[in-house]
Amino acid sequence: MRESPLGATGGQLGADARNRPRHVVMITRRRMLSASAAIVAIAAAQPPTADTPTARSSVRNGTMKIARNGSQPSGKGPAEYFTGSVRVDPLFQAPDPGRVTGGLVTFEPGARSNWHTHPRGQTLIVISGVGWTQCWGEPKQEIRPGDVIWCPPGEKHWHGATATNAMSHIAIQEHNGDGKVVEWLERVSDEQYRQ
Repeated sequence: MRESPLGATGGQLGADARNRPRHVVMITRRRMLSASAAIVAIAAAQPPTADTPTARSSVRNGTMKIARNGSQPSGKGPAEYFTGSVRVDPLFQAPDPGRVTGGLVTFEPGARSNWHTHPRGQTLIVISGVGWTQCWGEPKQEIRPGDVIWCPPGEKHWHGATATNAMSHIAIQEHNGDGKVVEWLERVSDEQYRQ
C-alpha cells in the first residue's frame, strides 16, 4: 500500500499510529528529507519555455507562484561536462532580483561531473545513494543522504556517484547578475576518480 503524507497506509493506521491521537504526525528524518526535496521540486520550479507543455506548468494564487511537478523536462547531463550517465532535472530559477538556481542531479554508478567552480559557491543536499566529492588538492570525501555540502566561491571541485552506487543531490547556486552559475573545467580522470 502507498504511504499517505501523514504516515498512515491506505487509510488504516499503523501499529504506532493507533496509540497516538489522529492529529499527531510522526516525522522521521527520511520523511523530512523527502518532503523537503518535494517542496523544492514542486513549489520553486523554473517557468516553462515556449516549447514546454503548459497544462500543469504553473499557477499564480495571489503573490505565490506554484510550478507543478513535471512541468519541466528532465535532461541528460551533457557529455562535455559529465562522465557517465547523468540526469539533470531543473527545479527553479528565482525571478529577478533573485540570483539563485537549483536542480536535482542524479548520477549512475561511476558517473561524475568535470572539475568546476561556482562564482558564488554551491550548496549540495544529498537525497539518495552514496557519492563522492573532492576539492582540488584535498582527499575525496564520501557523501550520503542528509549530508549538506558547501563549496566556497571559486573552489575547484567535482562530485558524483561512487563506482558501485548511484547518487542524487539537489544543487543550489547563485550567479553574479550575469546568469552564469558555473565555470566548467577539465574532466576528472579515471585515476583521480579512483584515488
